[in-house]
Amino acid sequence: MFLLGCENAVEKNATTEMEQGLRLVERHKGHYEGYSPQKKRLFSMADMIDASRQLREIQISDPHRPTYHFINPEGRGMPFDPNGSIYWNGRYHMFYIIQDERGHVYGHASSKDLMHWFYHTPAIFSKPEDPDKGIYSGNAFITREGKVAMLYHGVDAGNSIALSDHEELLHWEKLKNNPIIPEPEPGSKEAELYSSWDPNGWLENDTYYAIFGGKIPTIFKAKELDSWEYVGPFFSQDMPDVDIEVEDLSCPDLFKLGNKHAVLGISHSHGARIYIGEWRDEQFHPESHQRMNWLGGTAFAPESMLDKHGRRIMWAWVLDRREVLHLRYDDIPPKYGWTGILTLPRVLSLNDNGVLNIEPLPELNSLRFNKRSDTFIDLDNGSSKIMNTMSGNTIKIEAKVNVSNSGIFGMKVLSSGDGQEETIIKFNTIDNTIEIDFANSSLDTTIKHFERTMGHLEKIATKQIAPFELKLGETLDLQIFIDKSIIEVFANGRQCVTQRVYPTLKESQGVEVFSENGGAMVESITTWDIAPTNHW
Repeated sequence: MFLLGCENAVEKNATTEMEQGLRLVERHKGHYEGYSPQKKRLFSMADMIDASRQLREIQISDPHRPTYHFINPEGRGMPFDPNGSIYWNGRYHMFYIIQDERGHVYGHASSKDLMHWFYHTPAIFSKPEDPDKGIYSGNAFITREGKVAMLYHGVDAGNSIALSDHEELLHWEKLKNNPIIPEPEPGSKEAELYSSWDPNGWLENDTYYAIFGGKIPTIFKAKELDSWEYVGPFFSQDMPDVDIEVEDLSCPDLFKLGNKHAVLGISHSHGARIYIGEWRDEQFHPESHQRMNWLGGTAFAPESMLDKHGRRIMWAWVLDRREVLHLRYDDIPPKYGWTGILTLPRVLSLNDNGVLNIEPLPELNSLRFNKRSDTFIDLDNGSSKIMNTMSGNTIKIEAKVNVSNSGIFGMKVLSSGDGQEETIIKFNTIDNTIEIDFANSSLDTTIKHFERTMGHLEKIATKQIAPFELKLGETLDLQIFIDKSIIEVFANGRQCVTQRVYPTLKESQGVEVFSENGGAMVESITTWDIAPTNHW
């Protein structure tokens, strides 16, 4: 009788597992539309639990998977553009491009603090009956009726809109007349005027406006979301430091910043950048242009949002040099079961002189622990000091340094100590630059850092060099975040440089300070470990 009871219990448990699986699929059945019959087949709960455990163990074994940056929980994120970030119903929502069997879809996560994220099922994707065959970049805004509109590029269709008023933005309904503006036929009159590509929309008074990105960025407007008309070119003029022959404006993002307007975006060749100027008379009048990525870097596809405190917060996708750009979802899967990472959230503002400030989200400081400090390190010309207590690969470094007017202060991070692996950060008051030298950051010779982010990938880079000038008598004020394979260097709240590196040695966690071409005084240097925010 006891054995029979056990057998009945096993049978009952198996039935319960299948019922649980059925209920799970039923609850999210809308998200399985577009999958093949093979993909839709049900697995037992035990199978799913075992597969999940195996994937988690593989991801934990990845030495380059960040622990406190926003990352794709599983699968391929290539591209991994952040899109549709918005504060809605007391929570922050982030949508991002990922790839599954349906093609490019919008993943979805939400947060209360912009650091800890809960991952939802994919939000927007292509169904067999839809005109779009994938979901590319776009943005979210609030309509006159108080709904959230997602304006996005529908692959092989054109720019399109989906709407949601769901409490958690889990369910979306696409406009029946999508695409709102189809992709122009090659060689047509429309093709000479605009591309139906990478849109960015907003409500201004009682009119909807949208930037359509691409080689010829343009403005469209509408009184109703299903009826749009062409206005004209977005830019009133070109900027002298922009190469209009090779640069486009994709992933555009227009917003008010201080007493000006700003436009975040990319050129596919050079990566993330920002314009400052004025939006008036249905056109943007640029006054300055500033890079947020330089040759050799991989900061790409920026997105911003206004938080509940009125701050302008941005992220950017940081390309993974371990991935091949042309891979599809059904090609060889990622070695460690995932790709896709965003920068830390950054706060953008303008100072009293109209200069752009770029600072890490202050709330990140709540993740710090295990503080260790040193003060008044006097570095003679050509001298260095190994910071033995400050090593780590998931850390934050803060430093205040007095640098000679014609000298270089440097810091080696993720260093093995013997020169085999090290990433060198230099602050040069001669050339007025920040340089990240990653020539020896990894012993893995298969990883190539191309000079440009996309296109013309034949040139290999070993450095990323960004402009940065200290004012006369100004102290160098540094915040450096290191998270396994990503380094973000913030300098004096005016500049930020992002770099991916891939050290292979366990001992490649050292920190060293040095000077060249003159002395430097490190007034203070402090390192903290950073608590992980990603769920395993």
